[in-house]
Amino acid sequence: MAINHSSDDESTRLYHPYQNYALPINAQHLYKLPTSPEYLFTEESLKKRRSWGENLTFYAGTAYLGGSVAGAGAGIVSGVKSFECGDTSKIKINRILNSCGHKGRSVGCRIGAVGLIYAGVESGVVEFTDRDDVWTSVVAGLGTGAVFRAARGVRSAAVAGALGGVVAGGVVAGKQVLKRYAHI
Repeated sequence: MAINHSSDDESTRLYHPYQNYALPINAQHLYKLPTSPEYLFTEESLKKRRSWGENLTFYAGTAYLGGSVAGAGAGIVSGVKSFECGDTSKIKINRILNSCGHKGRSVGCRIGAVGLIYAGVESGVVEFTDRDDVWTSVVAGLGTGAVFRAARGVRSAAVAGALGGVVAGGVVAGKQVLKRYAHI
């Protein structure tokens, strides 16, 4: 419904909601919509990253979905391994579905919790340092691993923190390599 005309103002576009109907309405003088997002406060327009709430939703949701799919894949394998001689096809399908549901749910919740912790730690680090770069992600990975495994002891938290920092740094480095060479 938006029509891009070459007008003198490139920051707006004409919007004609009734263009598919034969109505004698000249919408060129009624609707001039901006082409860029409008912000309520100027501070929002200066930031070049997602807000903490958007990060929280994105990381937790993506982690839960990925963990659920990976857990369902592991559930298929364990469901097939649990077949017994003389099982009918209905019993086999039931074993696979039960195993997929159980493993998918449990792995999804664990990985979703990691995404939730990562989003919180990363937003806290960005707010504290007022910059968003590779080291922010590495520190967020360190903190996430340490917090996630803190209940198992100091040694486990330290190892998980180091592993989380390496994984977060690898993901950011891989993302930059993809941006540079894959042109996605």
